[in-house]
Amino acid sequence: MTAAQAQREIDEEDRLRADLYNYLGLMLAGPPDELLLAQTAGLTGDATPLGRAIDGLARVAKVTKPKAARSEFNALFIGMARGELLPYASYYMTGFLNEKPLANLRADMAALRITRAENTFEPEDNIASLMEMMGGMIVGRFGAATPLARQREFYNKHIGPWATHFFTDLQAAKTSVLYASLGAVGAEFLNIEQEAFRMMAG
Repeated sequence: MTAAQAQREIDEEDRLRADLYNYLGLMLAGPPDELLLAQTAGLTGDATPLGRAIDGLARVAKVTKPKAARSEFNALFIGMARGELLPYASYYMTGFLNEKPLANLRADMAALRITRAENTFEPEDNIASLMEMMGGMIVGRFGAATPLARQREFYNKHIGPWATHFFTDLQAAKTSVLYASLGAVGAEFLNIEQEAFRMMAG
């Protein structure tokens, strides 16, 4: 099977999952520019909790200017000494940066043939990178599409223990406006993923 055929084999639901992981990764990797804000403003949801969260994010994006989004991102994640939130698995799981969860992740990345981009200096266990890794695994960006059981294992080890807590903190952060709405989307999406993986294990 060629790579193109393999891409076609990925069903619509998995493609949508990957798209949402990639979108969250993009929004959390850096402040959105005018184009990404416009695309976000154009999103539409449905009557589900996730759909309503997406509608809420679109409404906020419509009235957010790139400069305001940049200020918000910097206050949340960069700051003068540090941002309001530290979006790293090691920090959430141990209270310290660059701890065992990061070493475990690097071992799994090597096994999955996922390499860190050369121009990236953040530790690999930041939330943006983990969202991007999940999106890539689903559609086969790192080789063949990763089987669901391996996705579940990766999720349960590196994302499940802390990322929903992070998205909840993002909703409550005092400088969060656009990102509070993004946090609502992230939390609802991961609740769905967690439940799907749990049912699969049952």
